[in-house]
Amino acid sequence: MQCCEWQRNWGAEVARLNALLLILTIACALGVVTSQHKARKLFVELQNEKDRAQQMDVEWGKLQLEQSTLVTPGRVESLARQQLQMHLPQSEQIRYIRTSGVMVGQT
Repeated sequence: MQCCEWQRNWGAEVARLNALLLILTIACALGVVTSQHKARKLFVELQNEKDRAQQMDVEWGKLQLEQSTLVTPGRVESLARQQLQMHLPQSEQIRYIRTSGVMVGQT
């Protein structure tokens, strides 16, 4: 009788062990699925940020080009003449100022 009782106990222990291993396997599988989902979300977010950075680089290039166009000396002089009615002074209107032995001014 002891033999049958031992086999019965052993069978119950094996069943518990199998149940525990099944639960652990399911928990590990859920962990893998969750981590893959998070990794994919982060990858999509990374791609979106890379696209945004590229768009910003393109915009930065356009702004630099626009700035270089707007500050050309010819354009500034033209706007000063047309919109502000400015003109270059005549040579008799130019005054020279001496500061600490250095001549400041231009003809």
